[in-house]
Amino acid sequence: MNFWQPWSLRELVSGNSALERSWARIAETEPELRAWVVDIPTPEVTAGPLGGVPLGVKDIIDVAGIPSKCGTRLRAGAAPAEADAAIVSAWRRAGAVPVGKTVTTEFAYFSPGPTRNPAAPGHTPGGSSSGSAAAVASGQVPLALGTQTAGSVTRPASFCGVASLVMTHGRFPMDGVVGLSPSLDSHGVYTATVDDLALAWSALTGEPDPALAQQRPPRLLALTATPAGPEMAGALEEARKRLAVAGAVVEDFPLEEVVADIAAAHRVVMAYEAARERAAELAVAPQLSPQLTELLRTGAETPEHDYVAAQETVAAAGTRVTELLATYDAVLSPAAPGPAPHGLDSTGDPILSRPWQALGLPAVTVPGLRDEAGLPLGIQLIGPAQAEAALLTVGCWVEAALRL
Repeated sequence: MNFWQPWSLRELVSGNSALERSWARIAETEPELRAWVVDIPTPEVTAGPLGGVPLGVKDIIDVAGIPSKCGTRLRAGAAPAEADAAIVSAWRRAGAVPVGKTVTTEFAYFSPGPTRNPAAPGHTPGGSSSGSAAAVASGQVPLALGTQTAGSVTRPASFCGVASLVMTHGRFPMDGVVGLSPSLDSHGVYTATVDDLALAWSALTGEPDPALAQQRPPRLLALTATPAGPEMAGALEEARKRLAVAGAVVEDFPLEEVVADIAAAHRVVMAYEAARERAAELAVAPQLSPQLTELLRTGAETPEHDYVAAQETVAAAGTRVTELLATYDAVLSPAAPGPAPHGLDSTGDPILSRPWQALGLPAVTVPGLRDEAGLPLGIQLIGPAQAEAALLTVGCWVEAALRL
């Protein structure tokens, strides 16, 4: 069976029977993929520009009437949520229909769930938004929600061969989301292509469809001196060549050391805040995964002055990056160090997303590249804060250029 069959959102809104198709595909593939925690047998369909698009919701995001179990045995008996998370309400208003909760790693950190990678059988789908990425990559749904604190949206998109958008930090409220690090947690969304992301963004916000905006060859800054493996380094170089041939200006990013400093600061901020956000869970650490226990204990032992210093590093670096982006359209970077690692014991390394998440900037993962073994390799575009629409327009141009 071919498990990798992403489903175009634009195809759906043109008139397909969406819910029936979604249920059929889930029934066909779910025994092997295991992307879902629970489904909704009779979802509530509302009016909106998306016209009944089936939506997967990561299981740290509340959906009324369904418990948020957060991938942990500590919440095995969790009560159903009383109301939708604010972001779920927003997607309902856009016409999306939640059809179930998708698998997450434990409290959206590193301990893997059972989900397989539709694009690379035997390889991790990434995390923490594992189920959402796999559900879109397999064609179970054309739209799914994730969250990102380090690399939890971008990395699974890269590994599973689909598109994703990480929104500017604070762009939508996090009410009704079981978070990990308040200054880092951001919303994300998956679709088959960047073109579909543009349509979804327009429906969610009411802004004009970024895919229909006038597109021109962008000015990009390529981040090349990264901890990427040979497959991803080669893919990025190939992308640079194709984009240049198509007319883009691609120059080297001049602040490589600054980006490394931000990544290091991100680790400190994330651990410090997570230890306080999940203090109740830290009190029962023996029931948590070793990965999460280590993070929370590290954060609990981190002095406040180290946390403040890390925040200051991020703020100072953010000023420099913002000034640089004022004369460019986006930063071009690998979305992950390489293809999805073999096995399901880990979810990969978020190092290439940490700096941008610390800065709270939007990021678009562009699919389409593969290594010699056929495994997906995503690249990401990072843009200025609150400029999702402009970044998606650039992403649509880049996606089309990479197909040439």
